[in-house]
Amino acid sequence: MTDEVDAISGGAAASAGPIEPVWLVEASYAPDAAETRVPFRAEHIGRLRELRRQGIVVEAGAFADVSASIVVLRAADEQAALELCRDDVYLRNGVWVELRARAFGRVTDG
Repeated sequence: MTDEVDAISGGAAASAGPIEPVWLVEASYAPDAAETRVPFRAEHIGRLRELRRQGIVVEAGAFADVSASIVVLRAADEQAALELCRDDVYLRNGVWVELRARAFGRVTDG
């Protein structure tokens, strides 16, 4: 992620500037996800809330058309970001069908 961090932060260390390097993961839903996610939704949201309390998840949510979810999270690299999402009940049960991660520069108050 070093090259991506440098590109996002302008080469400045993450703690020195107003841009925090994080990962944006887009998780595409299966066509029938509006129905199939229902039995897993409480576990899914509970896990995201716990990861948020731990400072790993910065933000998470779904598009209103139920086409995809976005999870913004702190991880060492792309693989670690994807692994966090692969452990989600939605992916394990076919609610999410594809994951993509991109380095993302989050504007902070610093």
